[in-house]
Amino acid sequence: MSQQHLPPDQVPGTPATSRAGRDLPAAIVVGVGLVLAFVLTLWFFNWGFIILVATALALGAIEVSNALRRIGMTAAIVPIVSGTVAIVLGSYLAGQLPAGGIGSNTILLAALGLTVLAALIWRMPQGAEGYVRDAAASLFVIAYLPLLGSFVALLLAGDQGTRRMITFILCVVASDIGGYAVGVIFGKHPMAPRISPRKSWEGFAGSVGFGMLIGAACATWLLGVQFWVGLILGAVLVAFGTCGDLIESLIKRDVGIKDMSSFLPGHGGVMDRLDSLLVAAPAAWFVMYLLVPGG
Repeated sequence: MSQQHLPPDQVPGTPATSRAGRDLPAAIVVGVGLVLAFVLTLWFFNWGFIILVATALALGAIEVSNALRRIGMTAAIVPIVSGTVAIVLGSYLAGQLPAGGIGSNTILLAALGLTVLAALIWRMPQGAEGYVRDAAASLFVIAYLPLLGSFVALLLAGDQGTRRMITFILCVVASDIGGYAVGVIFGKHPMAPRISPRKSWEGFAGSVGFGMLIGAACATWLLGVQFWVGLILGAVLVAFGTCGDLIESLIKRDVGIKDMSSFLPGHGGVMDRLDSLLVAAPAAWFVMYLLVPGG
């Protein structure tokens, strides 16, 4: 997710594309479809939502693995994808069945450990040359996708899981919208010119304002806690969400690509939509664990 942009250049006579040159009609159709799928499953069928999350993270792992191959790093994608699905679904299942005697944290750690071992063993038959490089690629993908993404399952499996998840998503989306709107109108001072030249400090201020506003509203009307909890939550999620966007930008710049893939027509790759949410998920879980009863 991109945010805090400086005003784009105006090019008269261009077709119906976005400022990034994307297919705008396709982007709208895919965007609406994704929003409907996630909203409906989150509100009516949480298992469907978790399956969508697991699928998105698995596709994201494939995207990042393919990107790393461009710089000579080959991750063990088969055990990583399998482990990603097991980590997310297993953590959520354990959270839904606390009487089973196995906590979600235990499932999470066990699945992560087994995924790491499987990735390291998977690479062994190819010999010693490049082993450390490829093992590093596998560990990077595992830490970036299933480890960070597992906190989505932990959020949803807890008390008021649906309300917590809605709060988390709305704060990050509000940050994106506020940053873009304020950045386009007032953006003059680049925030990280060597990483993402279009981001501005004015846009970041807009992200903080919108994120904290939505956080306070969700805290009061969804989570049933004091508004100041939402202010803290919103500010934290804006900070981590912005870092998530910049981290993905750094990866793409390093490997020399514009989008992670073309999985989502008009949007680029799955990671181009998950970047902010992915890095903000652990922060959302931690703040709610500390400040929201039942966390």
